[in-house]
Amino acid sequence: MPIATPEVYNEMLDRAKAGKFAYPAINVTSSQTLHAALRGFAEAESDGIIQISTGGAEFLGGQYNKDMVTGAVALAEFAHIVAAKYDITVALHTDHCPKDKLDGYVRPLFDISAERVARGENPLFQSHMWDGSAETLADNLAIGQELLAKAAAAKIILEVEITPTGGEEDGVSHEINDELYTTVDDAIRTAEALGLGEKGRYLLAASFGNVHGVYKPGNVVLRPELLKDLQAGVAAKFGKADPFDFVFHGGSGSTAEEIATALENGVVKMNLDTDTQYAFTRPVVDHMFRNYDGVLKVDGEVGKKSTYDPRTWGKLAEAGMAVRVTEACAALRSTGTKLK
Repeated sequence: MPIATPEVYNEMLDRAKAGKFAYPAINVTSSQTLHAALRGFAEAESDGIIQISTGGAEFLGGQYNKDMVTGAVALAEFAHIVAAKYDITVALHTDHCPKDKLDGYVRPLFDISAERVARGENPLFQSHMWDGSAETLADNLAIGQELLAKAAAAKIILEVEITPTGGEEDGVSHEINDELYTTVDDAIRTAEALGLGEKGRYLLAASFGNVHGVYKPGNVVLRPELLKDLQAGVAAKFGKADPFDFVFHGGSGSTAEEIATALENGVVKMNLDTDTQYAFTRPVVDHMFRNYDGVLKVDGEVGKKSTYDPRTWGKLAEAGMAVRVTEACAALRSTGTKLK
């Protein structure tokens, strides 16, 4: 069962929360980066989450049409086939989708999975993200209610981002300022609108100073202890202990201590994109520099086919990214926790 069923995905998340670990959620943009993610999980003996952003899906759809739905569906179908060769379980997820891209991305994907479920099949994706962080909280939650109903009907988990993550990802950007911290009132309003599981399961991307992009440790002021306050505030009002399954966005450059605190406070999923992009590209750059005369037909020469063959440098890229995925599993304590 390499691609998780809805029941297994719920079990994965429950096990992570109970065990105080989280799954790396690896953004992919090609069949090659998909294999790198699967390989990294397998080598770490960890289950995991593979996700596709709107920009990644557009890239996967090909530069002739740039169709996001085509790209996402094609990679998901491919993943269902090739993941069978890896001895781990993964869930497929779509990353950040803002309001102006819902009709061209997430809503059609919900419909595809609903049709599959109506035929007695499993959904194509196991979860989708609605990123309403650029909207008012009221509008964000109103759309979230509509999407959560669609998700529940298709046996899919919804991820919601209720307040901004700083920096920029796929054209969605927010300033880095004091607004990057979710309040207890924000969390209570979320629970009032979306429920605490009775309307459908959702993952919550709360903000605790997170910033997308490349930052050295210490340059971003993270407050993962804030997640404990959100859990406690909502628990006090609704009588449900540790009500939220949190997602850690913008984790590049986070310290081990910050990650550990986040795990203790309910984080079950942590997104990785920037670091894995670099890990994929760095070996390619090294290969090109070392084999300059071979990859280029310098001064009218013929070059060396074996050096510019995409398989040569592609294997190096896959290996480099896979190593970074295994490192993420170790940092998030998911190493060795795969479903038996």
